[in-house]
Amino acid sequence: MGLVNMDEMLQSAKHDGRAVGAFNVLDYNSMRAVVQAAEDLESPVIVQTSVKTVEFWGASAMVDWARELAGRSRCPVALHLDHCRCVAFAEQCIEAGWTSVMIDGSFEPFERNLADTKRVSDVARKAGASVEAELGTIVGVEDDSAVLGADAHLADPAQAQEFCAQLHLSAFAPAIGTAHGIYKGEPKIAFDRLGEIARSTGVPIALHGGTGLSENVFRRCIALGCAKINISTALKHAFVDGFVEPHLAQPKYDPLKLLDTQFEWVRALVCENVRLFGARERSPQPPR
Repeated sequence: MGLVNMDEMLQSAKHDGRAVGAFNVLDYNSMRAVVQAAEDLESPVIVQTSVKTVEFWGASAMVDWARELAGRSRCPVALHLDHCRCVAFAEQCIEAGWTSVMIDGSFEPFERNLADTKRVSDVARKAGASVEAELGTIVGVEDDSAVLGADAHLADPAQAQEFCAQLHLSAFAPAIGTAHGIYKGEPKIAFDRLGEIARSTGVPIALHGGTGLSENVFRRCIALGCAKINISTALKHAFVDGFVEPHLAQPKYDPLKLLDTQFEWVRALVCENVRLFGARERSPQPPR
């Protein structure tokens, strides 16, 4: 099918009361596992890359991987740049072939955030790419940037409406009380604020900090307008544990076998979440 942007998949998910999973990959093997899980469940998927991962492997390599995998898939696959604070880097990724980018100006004053998002949106629109933006600050660590609880603040509904009214966004990420990383207690999610922002902006909401949320929380957030759900920390755990634990259990120094096991651990993690977010599973094929 080839790479697509997030527009149609998120609008469709929002209309159907579902969400599309956005999974932060680490390399080709994890990217392959994410796309295979989507294929298994006949679901659209967002292959998400952090700035740090792109810098590690190089943009051209990651785009080549994504194009190859999406080209062999029957399901829509978007290649999305997550939490990019640098306008120039976001523009470079769009030029390289990313079909979607998040420009994160949430740490900037409102007007600067709006101006930077407009600039990236103009570049993205010309390339047929989609854009996600953020308002408010989300607790936790993303790449090498940390936000302490005392420094986080929730998105203001009035500002969110003003912000989205001046932009064409495929996804909007308001801070509503979720956190990046592992939750150390029960998350206090501002469901009322989430619903108000989703209604007033009309934009599919992106839920950050998905790892560790309960099934009930996911379902409630989806019902209130979340159409994109980010999973990063859980995938990292599956990625590392899927390689290390089998080796420790039976040390044989067979890298390809370990990579295959790692692939299956990541694929299983993605399938579990895609089902939870509302995937329609493939009907059994009749015997031939």
